[in-house]
Amino acid sequence: MEEKNTKYLDESLGKIHIDEFDRFFDENKECMITNEFAFSNYVKDILGKNGITQQAVFLKADIPERYGYKLLSGEKRTRQRDIILRICYAAEMTLEETQGTLKRYGMPELYSKIPRDALLMIIFNERPGSIIDVNELLKKYGMEALRSSGLQD
Repeated sequence: MEEKNTKYLDESLGKIHIDEFDRFFDENKECMITNEFAFSNYVKDILGKNGITQQAVFLKADIPERYGYKLLSGEKRTRQRDIILRICYAAEMTLEETQGTLKRYGMPELYSKIPRDALLMIIFNERPGSIIDVNELLKKYGMEALRSSGLQD
């Protein structure tokens, strides 16, 4: 089933009454975030599709393996969006997949009106190289590099 975008859902919600919520939910539950494993399942599906192991992602993302596994299993949480962005980039996710991953983790999606986010969106589209290359580009434009997992929240 094709995922409905948020704008479509928002517009639909503006036209229904409270007593119609059950019907709305039944018709749209495939595209709603309804369980705590949405992030983990989504990322694992993309890794399988891209033929990349979790271990390889953590290595490319420069995230300690043990910490990465705990994040993907849901055993540990982070408040650092940069950690999730590192995982997305290392997993070779598209911009759209990255936005979906951030959403499923409960973090703000990249927003084109924020200069750093706008540059990151271009980076996800163009894939200029490793995380080191990404950080060099961010620094080149006077922006903060993607934080590493040194400060785990």
